[in-house]
Amino acid sequence: MAEVIFDKVEKVYDNDVHAVHDLSLEIRDGEFVVLVGPSGCGKTTALRMVAGLEEITDGKVSIGGRVVNDLTPKERDIAMVFQNYALYPHLSVSDNIGFGLRLRKTPKNVVEERVAWAAKLLGLTPYLNRRPKELSGGQRQRVAMGRAIVRQPQVFLMDEPLSNLDAKLRVQMRAEIARIQHEVGVTTIYVTHDQVEAMTMGDRVAVMRRGELQQMAEPHKLYNAPNNLFVASFIGSPAMNIVEADVMRGDGGVAVRIGDQELPVPEDVVRRRPALSGYAGRKLALGIRPEHLEDGILSRNGGARLKGRVLITEALGSEILAHVEVKATPVVTEDVVEGAVVDEAEHEIAADLLESGNGDRSTFVGRFDPSSQVRPDDEIELVVDTEKLQFFDLETGHAIHESAV
Repeated sequence: MAEVIFDKVEKVYDNDVHAVHDLSLEIRDGEFVVLVGPSGCGKTTALRMVAGLEEITDGKVSIGGRVVNDLTPKERDIAMVFQNYALYPHLSVSDNIGFGLRLRKTPKNVVEERVAWAAKLLGLTPYLNRRPKELSGGQRQRVAMGRAIVRQPQVFLMDEPLSNLDAKLRVQMRAEIARIQHEVGVTTIYVTHDQVEAMTMGDRVAVMRRGELQQMAEPHKLYNAPNNLFVASFIGSPAMNIVEADVMRGDGGVAVRIGDQELPVPEDVVRRRPALSGYAGRKLALGIRPEHLEDGILSRNGGARLKGRVLITEALGSEILAHVEVKATPVVTEDVVEGAVVDEAEHEIAADLLESGNGDRSTFVGRFDPSSQVRPDDEIELVVDTEKLQFFDLETGHAIHESAV
């Protein structure tokens, strides 16, 4: 068994930077787990602690039931694939893949056997005699993976391995990595800041923020039942639309008021979330995914509707993304703003957003059918799938989840 367990792991650097705080999670044998979060959230530090490249300040890391805190990287039986492929330019593809095995004085026939196996798995057999400079970026990435695979380690660790590739190649390679991991069946921890990459590759995804684990779940659960406003705003592309709403209870049941408009909340939604009733007369954060908004002209049923004005449209062929201004107060809290910030370059923009406050206008993004004829400046109605509404406490940022009963 090669499960990896973080047990209350802490990492504090000499300058008192608390990079990882009380991290506890279990990665099952053979599982592909992705650590995702914005720049500086602690995901790479967590990975490097498993690898033995960073000392653990407190807590324990176990691999295959063995605590590895005090073991050297070599003793941990792991293989790492970095963002930088670090191939030897003067060696052939074959020699690059087998380099680690030869370093360990593995018998020649075993090296040749494993290199041939890895090359076939990775589609590199025709390129075994080439040098790295004769390969494309995707092929070089495969060579780096081959070098890790032939060692047959207990655990693969991958740190942003696709970030140097162009967008089209990244899509192709993430499918390849998922396929290879499934065929090899080795426990894998994969680090990325790209939430689309995380959602398409991981058996489970762990979302981190400021060194703390926010939620770990299967991709569909992370998307449909985020634990808090940070996860809700970070996961999903385009991002979830999140606005302030007043909860009202009357003879017609529960409704939410957005600006000067109302959306009825279906009875079964209220029944599944009994805590919603306690918010009557109070504000909460209301979340609506773009795909749960429809062009009212194309809708075949009445449905709950919000009026707005189209700002811009993005025709993507398979769909149209419509940016619609609605009279509503956007939720501009640290949770939401940080969820929208991926790299450090955006931190200044985030600070400006927090300082500028909420305002009384929100831009909703809707995923429309490509047959929609909406144009900028059109006054339209958005049909809302109220069965899929998400609710969050404004003060704590915590989700108002469905009852377990």
